[in-house]
Amino acid sequence: MTKICVTGAAGKAGRAVVADLLDHGHEVVATDMVPHRTTVPVLQADLTDYGQTVEVLQGVEAVVHLANIPAPGLRTPAVTYTDNTAMNANVFLAAAQQGLRRVVWASSETTLGLPFDVPPRYAPVDEAHYPLPTSTYALSKVVGETTAAHVSEWSGIPFVALRFSNIFEPHEYEHVPSFWENPESRRWNLWGYIDVRDVALACRLALDAPVTGAESFIIAAADTIMNQPSAELMKAVFPGVELRDVDEYGTLLSIEKARSVLGFEPAHSWRGELGDAAGA
Repeated sequence: MTKICVTGAAGKAGRAVVADLLDHGHEVVATDMVPHRTTVPVLQADLTDYGQTVEVLQGVEAVVHLANIPAPGLRTPAVTYTDNTAMNANVFLAAAQQGLRRVVWASSETTLGLPFDVPPRYAPVDEAHYPLPTSTYALSKVVGETTAAHVSEWSGIPFVALRFSNIFEPHEYEHVPSFWENPESRRWNLWGYIDVRDVALACRLALDAPVTGAESFIIAAADTIMNQPSAELMKAVFPGVELRDVDEYGTLLSIEKARSVLGFEPAHSWRGELGDAAGA
């Protein structure tokens, strides 16, 4: 693929994805509501409007759709749900109308039951621990995954949903040690995270991976954000929850499906960034 649209291009993930695609020889059409310049000009477009969505996808081969209200609590629950659902539906339907070859888009770890006020059924949580939305943000992503499945069936276009964990940029790792004294502070997503550079890697791999229909993948770092072994964390915070095979500091958001199908292997960890300060 040579010409790819990236929506939400001015955001944390979008900037990294645009840069990575350019580095790997792709032409990028970047779009966002925010006036911003990444390494390419950003076309301002409101994707809650179907006509504008069709226009931004004209002439591209694929779309990496990252544009959404990115978390619960930023807008009112109803606006979060309606705007995200509209953006996702418009991109998916416009992609089918334009005959794109692939849609890669940002779903969310929240579809799996986050925040885990009700403990998970087991850990590491995998793609089968779905759907358990606990907010209108998470519900908008569940609706998006359902919509993607049907539009893919109608159109024959592969849709790849990436359920991203909490995204960190390298400079944010300096805050990681502040989490260690209170494991409860990060229980909400089983101490998961993902480096923004690995977000970009996952998006690029998803553009070419051998996927048919609509598939969803958890995208997280290979380890947790904590310096305490994963089994100890689960025993202390979620006693009684079934713990399946996990490495000493291994992620409790399983990335085995992403490894197997997408060839995704996270290249970055806070441990490498903090060096001797990691303490693990």
